[in-house]
Formats: sequence, C-alpha cells, structure tokens
Amino acid sequence: MGATIADLTSATEWQAHSVRGAMSGAIKKKRGLPVTSEKTDGARTYRIRA
Repeated sequence: MGATIADLTSATEWQAHSVRGAMSGAIKKKRGLPVTSEKTDGARTYRIRA
C-alpha cells in the first residue's frame, strides 16, 4: 500500500512538485526514512518503509 501524488496533493493541498520535494528532501534525506516509489499505470506510488 502507498499513496500517489494525487492522494498526497489532495490530502495536503500542496502542489505536486512540493509533495515530490518533501518526499525526497525532508523525509528521505533529512529524516533518513526509507522512501520507495513505483510507477504503475502512469501513477507514481510512494511508500515509507519503517
């Protein structure tokens, strides 16, 4: 299970580029959490593995 960019933009009311930046910068690099992404049927899904 994961969340797509559309899911995250809807939940946060952020723009898509802001969500992508948060996933790669704040969550992955600064917090050190393992973020994975996968593109299926044209939609990228993000997962944070704990």
